[in-house]
Amino acid sequence: MDDYRRIADRVADDIAAGRLRPGQQLPPQRLFARRHGIAGSTAGRVYGELVRRGLVVGEVGRGTFVRASAAGPAGRALTEAATSAPVNLELNYPSAPGQSELLAPALAPLLRPDVLTEALRPAAATGTAEAREAVAALLATPGWRPDPAHLLFTGNARQAIAAALASLVRPGGRLGVEELTYPLVKEIADRLGITLVPVATDADGLRPDALAAAHRSAPLSALYLQPTLHNPTSVTTPPERRRRIAQTVTDLGLPVVEDRIWSFLRPGDTPLAACAPGLSHVVDGLSKRVAPGLTAGFLVVPPERVEAVAAAVRSGGWSAGRFALAAAVRWAGDGTVERLVAAKRADAVRRQEIVARELAGFTVRTDPHSCFAWWELPAPWRADTFTAAAAAHGIAVTPGPAFTVDPGRTPDAVRLGLASAPEAELGWALRTLAGVARGTGRAGGG
Repeated sequence: MDDYRRIADRVADDIAAGRLRPGQQLPPQRLFARRHGIAGSTAGRVYGELVRRGLVVGEVGRGTFVRASAAGPAGRALTEAATSAPVNLELNYPSAPGQSELLAPALAPLLRPDVLTEALRPAAATGTAEAREAVAALLATPGWRPDPAHLLFTGNARQAIAAALASLVRPGGRLGVEELTYPLVKEIADRLGITLVPVATDADGLRPDALAAAHRSAPLSALYLQPTLHNPTSVTTPPERRRRIAQTVTDLGLPVVEDRIWSFLRPGDTPLAACAPGLSHVVDGLSKRVAPGLTAGFLVVPPERVEAVAAAVRSGGWSAGRFALAAAVRWAGDGTVERLVAAKRADAVRRQEIVARELAGFTVRTDPHSCFAWWELPAPWRADTFTAAAAAHGIAVTPGPAFTVDPGRTPDAVRLGLASAPEAELGWALRTLAGVARGTGRAGGG
């Protein structure tokens, strides 16, 4: 028997014996590989085998969780077999009708041999002059326009986050984050040896007093946050709260990594960086605005930090491809990005109308402009049992604990990614999940 299957058998035995409990998160694959003395690729095959057997749910990057057993408290909903093709509400990449047709014309000139030769050369962290100017215009909002000289580029926004954190926080250092945070940040921190410190939030986002208290208890090296359409709660921090956060980080001298990957969905949104330009490292990218297949990540950094962050990009191997930058310049210059953004904003509004209709009566935190929703489940549901019940109906959702920093906190909630499934499938999936939550199994028909 292959080694990975033997290891998967041992994990399966631990689940069956109760040593691994429903809803418990497995370690990141890199840590699992180190503990078992195996290659990272083998750890990936172990996790894949456990998913295939139906013992765990989740995705690499968000976290992998032990599924509930069929004998759990969700009863029949946990054991009923799926009768439709899977609907993935974990993935969350918005698209627009005719997107490929919009993108193709800008790529055609890049395929000329003379242009292609230049476009396939390696790109520096500083990109190209054309890319810096185009992206500075793309990211500009009322009251804020980044200086092109302060722009850096990576392969995607996740790499931009990693480069910013690697340049700001030494191994063993402390990074403040919202108490519910982007799961990839947890994995990046683990790889970089960074300790995450959860900072309390409220209905307006991160609390400045909690941030100051966390820093007083033991100094933080930096703060990572998503003040616009926070993932997973969709909270957008209002201007007055942003000013208070900016004043707090200024008083503490605390650098900030501001993730604005979803900000394009809220027209006119001004970044926290406008209030604290000397401390802010703004992260953005093309994957949500345009498409995930050919993308680039953007970093706007304080002028004195350009070389340090560029060095982190180079050492991490996170540089953007020159072809992707050339495509971005053309898409931004010919209005393609603007048309896609307008279409995706309208799409998000329509999908939120589906959420409001199908999940009426439940406690759902979201925003009319958001591509996701945070569903606080009704009793007696737990995140693990509901995730397993959803999977039994062919629907993948992200369990709430994937977003928590404090391992002792296990919110009875799930995040619903609204952007990737076709609208008809989204409506069916939400209708079905509503029936499951009410204890009626499949609901609403096709």
